[in-house]
Amino acid sequence: MDNKPTISVSLGDPGGVGPEVILQALSDKSRRISARYLIHGSSHAMHLAAEALGIDPFWWRVDARSPIASTADAHDVVLLDSDPELIDEGLNIRFPKMPNKLSGRLSFEWVERAIADTKRDQRDPLRSDAIVTGPINKQAWAMAGKKRYPGHTELLAQRLNAKYHAMMFVGDKLRVVLATVHIPINEIKDKLTIGAVHTAIDQGHQACVQLGFARPRIAVCGLNPHAGEDGLMGDEESRIISPAIDHAVNSGILASGPYPGDTIFNAAIAGKFDLVVAMYHDQGLIPVKLLERDLAVNVTLGLPTVRTSPDHGTAFDIAGKGIADPGSMSHAIDLAIKMCTESPEVVE
Repeated sequence: MDNKPTISVSLGDPGGVGPEVILQALSDKSRRISARYLIHGSSHAMHLAAEALGIDPFWWRVDARSPIASTADAHDVVLLDSDPELIDEGLNIRFPKMPNKLSGRLSFEWVERAIADTKRDQRDPLRSDAIVTGPINKQAWAMAGKKRYPGHTELLAQRLNAKYHAMMFVGDKLRVVLATVHIPINEIKDKLTIGAVHTAIDQGHQACVQLGFARPRIAVCGLNPHAGEDGLMGDEESRIISPAIDHAVNSGILASGPYPGDTIFNAAIAGKFDLVVAMYHDQGLIPVKLLERDLAVNVTLGLPTVRTSPDHGTAFDIAGKGIADPGSMSHAIDLAIKMCTESPEVVE
């Protein structure tokens, strides 16, 4: 046995671009040398993606229920195939390029199985060191009866008992952590607390240290326009955000703010900050997806295992055409390997 990490990969929605970007990323032999992969997914979806891409199958397929799956450590890429289960149920293995109940059910189950891999005994050949998730469709999850989970982050946090967790996006130019995640805008005022903001600052700080920053410089966004304009446009900055920053500073974290959300990202791009803490989803994700398209990686902080994901969705409109950009998925796999194996080079 060598020291290569084992990474569990959930295929994502089988009708989306997940199968394509995963195959393209893993077709690079350097990634197959650096880690082992357990792909939870569908042989049908994988072969359709391979045909669209003109890639010859390079994985070992086994029925996910088969005892011989325990020999997975003899192979670099293993597909733990769900198709035999569907056949036994008399279901038609067909994955429309649109939200549907079957794809929602499968993409949810594959994440559950990837999570289960990380809980196995260290000596189990199916135990994994990290999870990389393919893109899912939230409507499909809801159609499959999983509406209580608005995304991967919430499911992972519950299954792995991570009371305090945060969503971080890592790109070449920007690193962003969210204080709140998948909630409606009109509920932010009820969910944004001193604790939520401090958790994002603290866990973002720890992640940046793991990525190699000796003392990360952290900028914290305000919630309101112009960061509240000294109370003229809301009091969340003085009542919630500033106390969280003060608490972080008192614990030795180099955090400052709150800064206006419409200007602080320029300062981060210019190198004045190593991390930006955003108060809500779109405040942080719009600059990331504008400036780091096909490069940024979604990382769930606060879990007992590494979890990364591309920062894009299922892209049903281009799925099956072989044109999806694998950049974000490739970066997600590379970052998972790095977080499992490397001692970071310290950035002063």
